[in-house]
Amino acid sequence: MSELIGLKAPVQPKAPVDVIIDGSEATFAQDVIEASMQQPVIVDFWAEWCGPCKTLGPIIEKVVTAAAGAVKLVKIDTESNQQLAMQMRIQSIPTVYAFYQGQPIDGFMGALPESQVQSFVDKLIAAAGGAGAEGGANAAGSEGSLDDILEQADAALTAGDNAVARDLFRTVLAEDQTNVKAYTGFARATLAEGQLADVVAMMEQVPEELLSQPDIVSLAGMISFAEQAAGMPDTAILQAAVDADANDHAARFALAQALLGRGQPEIGADHLLDIMRRDRDWNDDGARQALLALFEALGQSAPLTVAYRKKLSSLLFS
Repeated sequence: MSELIGLKAPVQPKAPVDVIIDGSEATFAQDVIEASMQQPVIVDFWAEWCGPCKTLGPIIEKVVTAAAGAVKLVKIDTESNQQLAMQMRIQSIPTVYAFYQGQPIDGFMGALPESQVQSFVDKLIAAAGGAGAEGGANAAGSEGSLDDILEQADAALTAGDNAVARDLFRTVLAEDQTNVKAYTGFARATLAEGQLADVVAMMEQVPEELLSQPDIVSLAGMISFAEQAAGMPDTAILQAAVDADANDHAARFALAQALLGRGQPEIGADHLLDIMRRDRDWNDDGARQALLALFEALGQSAPLTVAYRKKLSSLLFS
């Protein structure tokens, strides 16, 4: 349309006042930490001599401007703020951090294309429930908006973006303290991050009337498995052992136990079933016994228990 009326290029919207600012060591607490209690704040660490910074800078400013106040951008020149850069452990530039509620929740290094920067900003705004955007938290309070956030959270959880998923589920809980799906999703994402204490604290906040819900009952079982998995090796190490030898049932069993306790019970249960397919009598029927223990811990009416009891029956009687 702009070309039809004779403009050489589209007119870019102007950023609202104070949405894009230059920050410093002296103002970081106010510009970033305090400001992020109200809305998401992106911090761009850059320097004049940095070529990739000059590529990323205009892109991130364009995307933030287009967000129309839903997110703020603070630009930090590392040459003028070397002590702050050291405190933030900046090893290369450009480095971008996203803050919300006083905490860093996401980030990236290097110059990204506009599409990826846009996705980064969109996820940040969604994680904050649209805070700071026109309509803000009120819009997030509608049932439709919460459903949209839950869909985004589920997608992030499936993709392994646990930190993003956790913050999205937390956004839903801030608006709806009776949302069982948000409680279970938050727990799974948080366990995958290894933050067992946060899940235990969350359980103390679940309303009493929800404690008998099958999914909430399952959370108590997930916590018990998480406690068992706390001292186990990283799942990547265990997975590497399984990849090296698919018939190393002890390694696969350990991987299953770790996954059960780190928010990925379906994958863990699949590994137990795989052991049974390969060697049903391994370790005195240990894989089947572990599945039965999982069913007992989660509750017999839990969706996972129902689904995997069917899979177990199919395997046993095939």
